Amino acid sequence: MKKQPLICRSCGVGLTLSLTDLGAMPLANSYLRKDQEASAEPRYSLHAYVCETCWLVQVPAMATPEHIFRDYAYFSSFSDTWRAHCAAYAKAMVARLGLTPESRVVEVASNDGILLTQFLSAGIPVLGIEPARNIAEYANAQGIPTRAEFFGAETARALRGEGYAADLIAANNVLAHVPDLHDFIEGFRILLKPGGTVTFEFPHVLEMLRLTQFDTIYHEHFSYLSLTALAPLFARHGLAMVDVEKLPTHGGSLRLFVQHAGAKAADSVATILAEETAFGLTRRATYEAFDRKVRALRAELLSMLQKLKAEGRRVAAYGAPAKGNTLLNYCGITSELVAYTVDRNPEKQGCLLPGSHLPIHAPEHILADRPDVLLVLPWNIAPEIMGQMAAIRGWGGRFLLAIPEVRLLA
Repeated sequence: MKKQPLICRSCGVGLTLSLTDLGAMPLANSYLRKDQEASAEPRYSLHAYVCETCWLVQVPAMATPEHIFRDYAYFSSFSDTWRAHCAAYAKAMVARLGLTPESRVVEVASNDGILLTQFLSAGIPVLGIEPARNIAEYANAQGIPTRAEFFGAETARALRGEGYAADLIAANNVLAHVPDLHDFIEGFRILLKPGGTVTFEFPHVLEMLRLTQFDTIYHEHFSYLSLTALAPLFARHGLAMVDVEKLPTHGGSLRLFVQHAGAKAADSVATILAEETAFGLTRRATYEAFDRKVRALRAELLSMLQKLKAEGRRVAAYGAPAKGNTLLNYCGITSELVAYTVDRNPEKQGCLLPGSHLPIHAPEHILADRPDVLLVLPWNIAPEIMGQMAAIRGWGGRFLLAIPEVRLLA
């Protein structure tokens, strides 16, 4: 059978520029029960490409969103850092947009509703749209109105017909998870009131390239985003980028404000676009250098872990994030080098990580086992985790970070 050409999901041009090939991996959030360990895990190619026309970085869709997201293990509220982020966002949006109990806030990919609770407490009507049925059920049980649906043009038209036109639509860390960008973006145009605002938060691909954050590449992340790539996409759907802020979340993110076409853009949009150009987001050589840095980082991490093992040091990990599974599986790390991991999410405890099959325990296991080194997999919240696990310093334990460089910290 003839291999189908790879086509950019934004502009439709053929993809020929490789960013990095991380090999065949299981889905990053497909955690296993212990009785599934011997079963065959589906593995899919994880190869990122760059469109040399619109400069969208992307992974070809190897699994459907229904397969990936209908039953999901990630709950936002287990991160104290993210809870604080949501509270600050809601306070800022109420003040900036003048939201009142007469307004309506909709969140796309609302997860367990931790963001919407902030608006509810201010008396502002909300609606969450969350495709993972298990998480939507949890949110509804917490009193947060949530629809278990995928968002797109059809869903937006149905909601608009029910009177759900929105003053604010929040879409945090979801744009990257959508294979059909055009249907998704069209949904925002339909649901947004005249004069309304959409905010998109997403990891900035510039930071991914600059800091070698290759572990943020996984099958659930179909696209890796920049203003350079998004500007023509929004324009095709009658939407315009009007403001942008830099955020520290997820290793360096952007919060992009979007309104209907014709709205005036703040200087910040042109500033970020200029930064992207200066960094080299429209130059082939920028992307070609990334793969070399990825391979060098893998070699350095494996060398460190093998050195620790040779010294008789016991290494465990903290966290079971999707990014950690990309790191472990690309590097070929198993329990030979890292004994287990721990995570605060009870949905993950007692399971095995996909691919590496590291067992997942509750964080208290660290205090009982007393490992010498703790590999922090969710490096984006490393200060929070190092604070929670400060007790390991009492027996001489140290923290190991792999991104953006391998570091062993006291």
